[in-house]
Amino acid sequence: MNAPSTIDLAHMSAMDLAHAAHLLKGVRDATLSGRRPRVLPRPVIGDSWERMLLGGVDPDHDHRSRLLTEEDLEERRRASPLMEILPVLRDALVSVADAAQHIMVVSDADGRVLWREGSAAVLRKADSLGFEPGADWGENVVGTNGIGTPLVVRRPVQVFSAEHFVRTHHPWTCTGAPVTDPRDGRLLGVVDVSGPLQSIHPSTLALVDSVAKLGEARLRDRHVTALDRLRAVAAPVLARLDGRALAVDVHGWTAAVTGMPPADRLTLPKSFGAGHSWLPALGSCLVEPLPGGWLLRLENPGDVPQPVAATRLVLDVSSPRRWTLSVLGGAHDWTHELSPRHAELLYLLCTYRTGRTASGLAEDMFGDPARTVTVRAELSRVRRYLGGLLAHRPYRFPEDVDVDVITPRSPADLLPHSMAPAVRAARRLTEP
Repeated sequence: MNAPSTIDLAHMSAMDLAHAAHLLKGVRDATLSGRRPRVLPRPVIGDSWERMLLGGVDPDHDHRSRLLTEEDLEERRRASPLMEILPVLRDALVSVADAAQHIMVVSDADGRVLWREGSAAVLRKADSLGFEPGADWGENVVGTNGIGTPLVVRRPVQVFSAEHFVRTHHPWTCTGAPVTDPRDGRLLGVVDVSGPLQSIHPSTLALVDSVAKLGEARLRDRHVTALDRLRAVAAPVLARLDGRALAVDVHGWTAAVTGMPPADRLTLPKSFGAGHSWLPALGSCLVEPLPGGWLLRLENPGDVPQPVAATRLVLDVSSPRRWTLSVLGGAHDWTHELSPRHAELLYLLCTYRTGRTASGLAEDMFGDPARTVTVRAELSRVRRYLGGLLAHRPYRFPEDVDVDVITPRSPADLLPHSMAPAVRAARRLTEP
């Protein structure tokens, strides 16, 4: 028997839309009832439906959480770095969305709708769905959608008609792309274009993703300007110092150094501040404030930082969107927040305690053992903060170090952003 094919959204959009929506409804109904559909949902949609079923989201009834008050909404808007790039998003999307009977929606990292603009008629329809400023459109609240799902998987997603988990959203098509902070990789929110399903077009996904990247580029430009200002302040200070010192911004990016090779960025602890501090890459430092950053003076300038010593590593991947690695039992305990890619790699290395070659990890990550260059580059970055705790040939943790992994209660929430074959297999194997 031939294996069922997977939904092709480009092909669907070329079909009669009523027929396409009916086909998707059949796929959804079969999946939700536990039957194998004739055509499989796209992996990003199928994974989301699985999370919704395990999380208890009602597929047939629209649930709306409490709206933010006007005061809370305005406070979130002012605090969001997305406000800086809102003109860029408007210029690129609002006129297009209005002409195509769509609206542009911008949410924060919690899925709260911060801004909406576009077609007045579509805005009124959005109001009827509770798709309004201050509303919570996180995936765990309203199911699979163009805001909540990109926040979970951290990549652009288009959701058409009955691909929405909740039935009342089936008349809509939504396309969202996440926006991340180029300074620290933090997820800032989602820019989304939504409208009636009759207006679906496959190119919308590329458009929204391009606009999100344009916004990130504008944030990156502002960061470069801020580093230049810090460098101008720090350069005369460093010129008067003997020994090793450097100036970094509040995110750890290096603006200037003296007496040592420059590094792009340092990992700073959350509690970082003026006074004496210890950093894995530098050892003991005296930290002094600078406008827009910090001056770090190495307190033992003749010493070379020793490899990080520890008796225990704790990898915490229990949250769907925030992952940490804690190094415990040495002279200095510390915790490092992980990027999505580093969370995947470290989870796999914790799984293979006897070690894993670069080609093995490439197969685990990409299904392609030839992609070793990417793996080696990422693990080289990991070793900047793990030092001797990550051996290579093969990559592994020392045998005398205890390694604990804290996983989520729901298997579907294990690194839900990850499309790595080994992680997807782990989500399936750990299901009850």
